[in-house]
Amino acid sequence: MFQDNGLAAFRAFLKTEFSDENIEFWLACEDYKKIKSPAKLVSKANKIYKEFIDVQAPREVNIDFRTREETRQKLLEPTCSSLNVIQTKVYSLMEKDSYPRFLRSKIYQEIVNRTQMHFQRKSV
Repeated sequence: MFQDNGLAAFRAFLKTEFSDENIEFWLACEDYKKIKSPAKLVSKANKIYKEFIDVQAPREVNIDFRTREETRQKLLEPTCSSLNVIQTKVYSLMEKDSYPRFLRSKIYQEIVNRTQMHFQRKSV
């Protein structure tokens, strides 16, 4: 439950920063890795590419040209690991940039305060 609430809070924070495409892309990649059907893999790969990776993507993630091109090539014959490199880069961006800001944000501080109050009440 706390994990789901944390994810929801982080998503909400990223929306306030207009960078929620990063977590949405990361989650889409997690779903992608679970696909077993080759046909569904191709379909999902194309959807993810068009939504997050293509230069004209409506929710384009911030990655370098080389990574974008390598990913495009891998997705010509997609496997469940075709998005691993780009997913790792987006994760790293969030880890080094967005997540530390989230930990300092009012959204996160409110969660911490509510959680502490909840546990204090339970221990009384």
